[in-house]
Amino acid sequence: MQAVPKFGVSSFSRIRNLQDAIRGTAVFVTQSRSYSDAGEVDLVVIGAGPGGYVASIKAAQLGLKTVNVEKWPTLGGTCLNVGCIPSKSLLNNSHFYHQANSADFKSRGINVTGLELDLPAMLKAKSTAVTQLTGGIAHLFKQNGVTRVEGHGTITGPNEVTVVKGDGSRELLKTKNILIATGSEVTPFPGGSIEIDEKTIVSSTGALSLEKVPEKMVVIGAGVIGLELGSVWSRLGSQVTAVEFLQHIGGIGIDMEVSKAFQRTLQKQGLKFKMQVKVTSAARQGDKIIVSTEQVKDASKKEDLECDVLLVCVGRRPYTESLGLEAVGIAKDDRGRVPVNSRFQTSVPNIYAIGDVIEGPMLAHKAEDEGILCVEGIKGGAVHIDYNCVPSVIYTHPEVAWIGKSEEMLKEEGVNYKIGKFPFAANSRAKCNQDTDGFVKMLADKDTDRILGAHIMGGGAGEMINEAALAMEYGASCEDVARVCHAHPTCSEAFREANLAAYAGKPINF
Repeated sequence: MQAVPKFGVSSFSRIRNLQDAIRGTAVFVTQSRSYSDAGEVDLVVIGAGPGGYVASIKAAQLGLKTVNVEKWPTLGGTCLNVGCIPSKSLLNNSHFYHQANSADFKSRGINVTGLELDLPAMLKAKSTAVTQLTGGIAHLFKQNGVTRVEGHGTITGPNEVTVVKGDGSRELLKTKNILIATGSEVTPFPGGSIEIDEKTIVSSTGALSLEKVPEKMVVIGAGVIGLELGSVWSRLGSQVTAVEFLQHIGGIGIDMEVSKAFQRTLQKQGLKFKMQVKVTSAARQGDKIIVSTEQVKDASKKEDLECDVLLVCVGRRPYTESLGLEAVGIAKDDRGRVPVNSRFQTSVPNIYAIGDVIEGPMLAHKAEDEGILCVEGIKGGAVHIDYNCVPSVIYTHPEVAWIGKSEEMLKEEGVNYKIGKFPFAANSRAKCNQDTDGFVKMLADKDTDRILGAHIMGGGAGEMINEAALAMEYGASCEDVARVCHAHPTCSEAFREANLAAYAGKPINF
């Protein structure tokens, strides 16, 4: 998203010059090259997204002489600049607007007249949050003694990283260890038939900074990003239609019972869905965009959808452009990821990789944990992460969150399981909040009662799921959670009741 980080024209010129320098020259050139005055360092981290900046800070705290290389003028990567953070700002504030603009406030005894949407102010609030948080990382680097080098980092040897700067100059960093934390980028539409201009045909980046609310928006992909950004513009007044290739919304890992309930709730809010439908092309006709689709099971059934803005959300892919993997003999897998072992080492033992460039879900918190564990491992510590205990959240309203196994996964694995459920409609705090959509669903081993998965749809699900993460990390049973006293009245009591239902067969309040 061009406007979010407030880079300014000169900053973007530097980025364009940097990209031109990267694409237009080979890795080894005879241009001006300077050497770091710091001598050999312990660790060079390439990338300052959630994984890279956290790893850099932790490494410095552990006594490693650390340099972080980041091509953008601001720190925080996609997540803070054009991803997690700006989208959550828009999701939060658009929800307030929706409450005021619908019957919601009226039902609470709040009558609003003369309500107006000030989109520039809403976008400014988003940019302010981004600026404060990215600036905060720069402060943390200084506070912890992390050296920051701005430019594109390329591995030019097992113990060296060459940084191409915006002015075309190069700096050579000598290092004992290298950590790849370059994250991911938007996956282009397959076949290249839809070209993103970030104005009317946009990726998630452009969707965060539209200059006006489109009358009609088509979203390709009803996964996490598509649903979040589709919700934002739907709340602000756009007619949003999501086209999804699969037969369910929410992406990989979501429990099907939750997905179906979630879709029904979003449809009540005004979102429309075209399921098991694929987009074949998009063409501009005047100031409109015509999106051509066909059904997955019957290609003869075609439909054209008209919109003002087309949002392409078909996933993300590892970002390894001009990283120099080939120079040190590191091969990527068939999905462009960097293979690593359990200590995050690549095929070159002193070169590590974490986050979106390696296998696993592309989640900021997963990258952060990997970054901490990786540098602890470099210092000789134990390295262990249970990916079954990494939660996922969709920050719509209601929120959807899950961790561990879905019911479909347990069936496929032949696990003997039991279910405990509790609806928010029977929860006292949710009733008081007039926010009763959704439920908690617990999955546990039928013989041992150990928690295998937790699935929540409801207000604050993204906060509540962390109780499940803690329980699962410690191998808790449903009885363990059911016997923990929960404050009343809170929505988290629904989590306790669902565990009670799984353990004892029945909850108390339903």
